[in-house]
Amino acid sequence: MRLGLVLSEALNGLRRNASMVISVVLVTFVSLTFVGAAILMQMQIGTMRDFWVDRAQVAIYMCTSVSQTADCADGAATQEQLDAVSAKLEGDALNPLIRNLEFVDHEQAYQELLDLVGEEAASVVTPEQVNQTFRVNLIDQTQSDVIIEAFRGMQGVEEVKDQLQYLEPLFSALTVATYIAVGIAALMLIAAVLLIATTIRLSAYARRRELGIMRLVGASNGFIQTPFILEGVFAALIGSLLAGGAVLLGVHFGVNQYLRGRVDFVTTWVGLEEAWVVVPILILIGIGLAALSAGFAIRRWLRA
Repeated sequence: MRLGLVLSEALNGLRRNASMVISVVLVTFVSLTFVGAAILMQMQIGTMRDFWVDRAQVAIYMCTSVSQTADCADGAATQEQLDAVSAKLEGDALNPLIRNLEFVDHEQAYQELLDLVGEEAASVVTPEQVNQTFRVNLIDQTQSDVIIEAFRGMQGVEEVKDQLQYLEPLFSALTVATYIAVGIAALMLIAAVLLIATTIRLSAYARRRELGIMRLVGASNGFIQTPFILEGVFAALIGSLLAGGAVLLGVHFGVNQYLRGRVDFVTTWVGLEEAWVVVPILILIGIGLAALSAGFAIRRWLRA
């Protein structure tokens, strides 16, 4: 098979169907940009979850004089109740699950509150009204339910809270956004596949006389089909490269230049390193779909 002749035929086909090729490029570009965004969003969710799971704590809030729960009917937690909680945490059943244990008394918790909301809170809140707290870092944060169940209903304990639960709505929202991006990308990829197939059929129809002559002189099916497949691959490759560039630019300007300096609670972001991993994936998806759809379209046309 003469490579130069095959490439020449493919380029002629691209030139003859320039408008359709541009459509394929644009649809491929948009669809693969959504694919890249979905992949990066899933990476971001995984990065954030790993970061916070490693640092999230299970907080055991002890009763205060103003607590209203049934377990705090006797008022503020006594020293005996504090000792009972501490002994249970350091016991043989729970201690193997715990990586680090910290106790925050009234004064420390009160100072943290003032640091958080400002000194004006001192006029309405006293140290005795702020919960003493046991802060538990687990070796495996997924076992937080064990700690919660161990202290639920215990006298002197107002509430047991897994801090990771506060972030679950954020993770859920990002996951939904990922699914939406994947859905849009899937629809756009289907449109790209159909456009590529249509482009190949139009190109084959425009060269039907040439193809008839090639068949008569004994040209192989591979020689006839390859230029058409290359047409689809070239168009999809351009769209894939544009999508890869859009992903890199989005990460550089959108994440590195904008979000990193404005969203404080997220300390770990995906960066250009992750974006460069996504780019070849987009190129492979684009080329693969284009080759399959173009090959199927030309074979079907030749059999017709």
